[in-house]
Amino acid sequence: MLLHLLHWLQNQGVQIPHVFFYTTSKMMLAALSSFALTLVVGKVFIAKLVSLKIGHRVRVADCKALAGSYTKGENIPSMGGVLFIFSIVISNMLWMSAESPFFLLFSFTLLSMGAIGFADDFLKVRGHKNGLSARVKFSLQFLSVFFIALYLHNTNINHLVNSAMQFSETGMRAGGIQGSFPVFMKYIYIPFCKSPWIFSSTILMFIFTMFVMVGTSNAVNLTDGLDGLATGCMLLVAAVFAIIAFVSGHVMVADYLNILYVEGAGEIAIFLSSMIGGLLGFLWFNSYPAQVFMGDTGSLALGGAVALASVLLRREFLLALTGGIFVIETLSVILQVLSFRFLGRRIFSCAPIHHHFEIKGWHESKIVIRFWMIGIILALAGLISLKIQ
Repeated sequence: MLLHLLHWLQNQGVQIPHVFFYTTSKMMLAALSSFALTLVVGKVFIAKLVSLKIGHRVRVADCKALAGSYTKGENIPSMGGVLFIFSIVISNMLWMSAESPFFLLFSFTLLSMGAIGFADDFLKVRGHKNGLSARVKFSLQFLSVFFIALYLHNTNINHLVNSAMQFSETGMRAGGIQGSFPVFMKYIYIPFCKSPWIFSSTILMFIFTMFVMVGTSNAVNLTDGLDGLATGCMLLVAAVFAIIAFVSGHVMVADYLNILYVEGAGEIAIFLSSMIGGLLGFLWFNSYPAQVFMGDTGSLALGGAVALASVLLRREFLLALTGGIFVIETLSVILQVLSFRFLGRRIFSCAPIHHHFEIKGWHESKIVIRFWMIGIILALAGLISLKIQ
């Protein structure tokens, strides 16, 4: 941990610039570190994947109209998520505080969900067309998220984030309470609404937390179907939540915006900044025409990590707004399946919906850029919601 080394040197009398200890500085340094590391390691990593013949296996059985356009992807290596996961973890080790529970929570989420995706990708490149079965895959995801939710819902809030709830209209502050259900986890903020929803059911909130994390993880996985699509959309969501985490960690700013104050939320902002840097570096190789795909390794890890950030900040519904592209992609698959099962016909030419536009004749780059544009509008709407409430 670089920060511990800097503190130690400072205690030994070495003059260390204070800029290294500011949250804003650590956010920028985390982003730059993961970006540089991804770029430096990227070429060697991709070359290694190519030499191992870890090529992408394209499934077109359910949408044969795309078979011709996807031959170019057969020799492009998958499992690229390992690249930015590695960069993000190293960057966090440098700039996040090891004492913060956020460090362990995000590390566990990123690595556990990434490991599930890696197992799925590995089986695919080894000849198992479907990878992990849906039942096994979901079971492992729910098991991973279960431990995270169990920790969140059974850890006293003072130990978890040393935080307080603050509402500017009353000046009320509520710390932790005795028992196994921290008051922090009862609150859920709705975009453009002044007051949060308050839930008293421990089981309901526990299930909701698991649903958000597993659902987001798979939504990102469904979106990862075109060069740079999921990467760019996740960049926007991570940027929004990095800003929200930063302002949530300052009492006066949180009070002015009338949002939840979470002491230590700067660590969440640092993590998300390292994610932004890693994704920017990965986009260098993943943009059209892609040299590498993130695979389930990357998509499951990214979805789980950003969902955890939304849970910790109590902004799960804001995630649905800013990550609207992921929601639309998921809904298109659900509607397609339901329509075919009960009506015997398909709503879209192919699902997820980005493939529908491909069949309609849109170029891959045009689809990606237009989806990014929608993502930017949704990201701005998410930020505006902090003030309009």
